[in-house]
Amino acid sequence: MAKLDPALFIRDVRQEVARVTWPSRKETLITTGLVLALSALAAVFFLLSDKLIQFVVSLLFGFGA
Repeated sequence: MAKLDPALFIRDVRQEVARVTWPSRKETLITTGLVLALSALAAVFFLLSDKLIQFVVSLLFGFGA
């Protein structure tokens, strides 16, 4: 069984964090904007799809409106 050494664990964590390539502020803002825009686009797409399906069902079966 492995020995638990908190000091070694913290040292390893610090080494890993130092290796991480952190995005710049500009990259973070661009990525956030893209995520928000694509989420809004997906929401509009599913809203329109839902309305179309609702319309077709109401035409076929006479309910759902």
